[in-house]
Amino acid sequence: MAVLACPDCRGRLVWHGLNEDDRLTEGRLRCGGCGETWDVDAGIARLYREDRVQGTDRLMRHLYDGLPSLHDPLTAVLTPLFQSVSESRMRDGYMKRLELGALRPREDGQPVRVLEVGVGAGANLPRIRGALPPGLAVEVWGLDLSTGMLAHCEKRLRKGLDKGLRDTRLLLADAHALPFRDATFDRVFHVGGIGGYRQPAVALLEMARVARPGTPLVVVDEQLDASVRPSLFQRAAFRALTFYTRDARSPRALLPRNAEGIIEEQVSPFYYCLTFRVSDPEPAVRG
Repeated sequence: MAVLACPDCRGRLVWHGLNEDDRLTEGRLRCGGCGETWDVDAGIARLYREDRVQGTDRLMRHLYDGLPSLHDPLTAVLTPLFQSVSESRMRDGYMKRLELGALRPREDGQPVRVLEVGVGAGANLPRIRGALPPGLAVEVWGLDLSTGMLAHCEKRLRKGLDKGLRDTRLLLADAHALPFRDATFDRVFHVGGIGGYRQPAVALLEMARVARPGTPLVVVDEQLDASVRPSLFQRAAFRALTFYTRDARSPRALLPRNAEGIIEEQVSPFYYCLTFRVSDPEPAVRG
C-alpha cells in the first residue's frame, strides 16, 4: 500500500478487504482522490482499465495468455538456434546494466525496491535475487497485462522453485499507466514487449516517473544487429518474431527529454539493450 497509486489520477488507495500474512487477498482498493475502485482477486490487484487495452496490446496479451507454460522453454531452445547465442548470455548482457550489486540501504529508511514491467512468467526473477548484495532486504515488484503469464509466474513463486522469491509482489497493470507513486523504485526494467506497445513513449515516461532520480532504467526488445550480416534463415526468423511491426528498433528517439547517460547496445543479434537515467522524479511531457 505504501507504493501503490490510482492509475487514473495517482491518488492514494485505501484497502477494503481481507489480509493474509501482510498481503492483500480479496477485496477492493478505493482511490481517495477520484473515488474509483480496483478489484483484488486471489491476492492479485487488477489496476488497469480493460477498455484501454487496444490494438497490439490486446493482440499480444491474447498470444501470451495462450502460451504461459511454453514461453520460457521456447525462449531457451530458440534463442541459440536463431541467434547463435545462449539465452543465459543474452540475459547476462542486460542484467548487468541494472547495477543491482551497487544497491545499498536507503537513507530515508524505505525498503529498496526493484520493478520489472512485463514480468511474464518470471524468468528474470532468480537473476535479480542472485545479483543483489548479500543480506540486503529488497522488495521485488513484477507487473504484467497477461493474466496467463502472471498466473504462471505466481505458481512458480508459490511452489518455491526459486529460493528467496516468495516475497515478490505481483499485480495486473498497464505499462501506459503504472499504478505507483512517483520516484518509488531504485531499479526499473522491461524486457521483450515495448515494441508492441500502442504508445511506447508513454510507457517510457511512466517508467521514468516511478524511478528514483539517477537510477538505471533498462529496456530490452527486438532489433536486428546492424553490425552483422544475418543469414536468410535469421532474417526469416526475425521477421516471424516481430510480426507485429515492420520497424522493430530501439525506442531511443522516444526517451523523455531529460534522459541522460544513454547507452544503446546489442545484447544478441536480435535484441538491443537501452539504458538511461533521469535527473528528476517526473519527466517533462514530450510535446
